[in-house]
Amino acid sequence: MTNELIQAIQLLKEKKWVDLTHTFGPASPHFSAFDAAEFDTLFNHDQGFFAQSFKFPGQYGTHLDAPIHFVRDTRYLDELGLKELVLPLVVIDQSVEVKNNPDFTLEVEHILEFEREHGKIEAGSFVALRTDWSKRWPNHEDFDNKDTDGNSHAPGWSVAALTFLFEERNIQAIGHETFDTDAAVDYQKNGALLAEYYVLAQDTYQVELLTNLDQVPAKGAVIFNIVPKAEKASGFPVRSFAILP
Repeated sequence: MTNELIQAIQLLKEKKWVDLTHTFGPASPHFSAFDAAEFDTLFNHDQGFFAQSFKFPGQYGTHLDAPIHFVRDTRYLDELGLKELVLPLVVIDQSVEVKNNPDFTLEVEHILEFEREHGKIEAGSFVALRTDWSKRWPNHEDFDNKDTDGNSHAPGWSVAALTFLFEERNIQAIGHETFDTDAAVDYQKNGALLAEYYVLAQDTYQVELLTNLDQVPAKGAVIFNIVPKAEKASGFPVRSFAILP
């Protein structure tokens, strides 16, 4: 016996699925203000069963940031709707530019250039910025990419580009391969994560530390962001994956 849902699942499983999530642990790169994760064994098989304790900040590994992470009186992670977590996926590839300039910041002109090649970005999309920064995982030093003065150099989004995407293209959410939404040089200049605040102030979420975006087409795929429903959480590690057309 079958129905349209069973048929849809069968169709989806015939497609290519791409894991967009890093495996993380105590030795993984993480935001410098956070302690490393702690994984402890509570019971082992000699005691009857294997069980563990996990301690880590909500923003650890590939993770989802809820609006409350930066913006007061907004939604917590457990208040996000299920249908918000499954969206059409658009991938803007700037990996070549980032290879030549780790301080690269996505601007409106880059989005317009993308649209000239791939067509207008559809409303309700999840837009991911591909930089191939994820290929530096799991090396802490490569991921932080600090100069001799201790300043990090990593790419990001400009507020202008995000404003264009949310207000002119009416996208739903964003994601990227780095620790932060803002380029490191913009954070150092502004003294605040203005781009990250802007995104979360749109009453939506973002996914950070994505990987394998080089395996996903510019348009046509769908992203699933499957995240635990922790009470009153500002964020949590997520299992993000894409199904390709």
